[in-house]
Amino acid sequence: MNTTQKAFQMIKERVPALEYLAEEPLCAHTSFKIGGAAELMLFPKTIAELRAALEVTHALEIKPLILGAGTNVLAPDEGVRGVVIVTRGCLEGIEKVSPTRLVAMAGTTMAKLAMTAQAEGLSGLEFAHGIPGTVGGGIYMNAGAYGGEMKQVAYQTEFMFFDGTMNIMRLEEQELGYRTSTFQKRDCVILRTWFDLVPGDKEEIKKTMQTLAEKRRASQPLELPSAGSFFKRPEGAFAGTLIDQAGLKGYRVGGAAVSEKHAGFVVNLGGATRSDIEQLMHDVQRIVLEKSGFSLEPEVKFL
Repeated sequence: MNTTQKAFQMIKERVPALEYLAEEPLCAHTSFKIGGAAELMLFPKTIAELRAALEVTHALEIKPLILGAGTNVLAPDEGVRGVVIVTRGCLEGIEKVSPTRLVAMAGTTMAKLAMTAQAEGLSGLEFAHGIPGTVGGGIYMNAGAYGGEMKQVAYQTEFMFFDGTMNIMRLEEQELGYRTSTFQKRDCVILRTWFDLVPGDKEEIKKTMQTLAEKRRASQPLELPSAGSFFKRPEGAFAGTLIDQAGLKGYRVGGAAVSEKHAGFVVNLGGATRSDIEQLMHDVQRIVLEKSGFSLEPEVKFL
């Protein structure tokens, strides 16, 4: 019995109802549709189930991999040994705790959060409607689009360390910056976030979300597997523009390609591997640097 198997046995003894999958393909849980099998994948439905799993893995010195909707990650072709904890579809729920404040669990999708805010006549999350990830992932990366970002509306975030203890970070303590947060520097799982919003007209909020959705459909390759914008925006330029100007639209390595529709996106045309994506990334970085002098840094997280 290896350490992961021992962890599973201990977790099931403590939480018999905890859902799990063994040797589950990560490609089924990532938007890139890439990735081999995870040795053990857990789906905690409650904070208590999550704590039990973390306490066991911590005791056995197993560092779990935390996965939300898998929309901004690239999993390895060979899969991962150990424990993967999934929050999407598990730690879900939204609660209105004051006239202008919503609390959303980490596994709740950004789209559902935005639609709930609209239904309550609360403005501030319109930008989040088309972001495919979860609240937890959105906070972890300070997700943003069309001039909006989580930093503008996230009042505080509760999280759990890998030893099962909990804490809260408020306002600036969250260190929400361009695609970063304090949570990236901690061994923890985001549990829920409180959002401070402002009253607005429901129909106007709905129209804004529809307008942004139309912009996305018109400019982004939503029909193909990807992880959204692949590279971070370099200071003084836009990654997509630099890649386009370098003549790299449609550039292909195996099943991976720079999108013909939006050069800032790397897409899986079918059968792409992580190796394909990585080689394409290195080629794009090299050519853009040679032609423009700008260094591109990936926004996507490599598991």
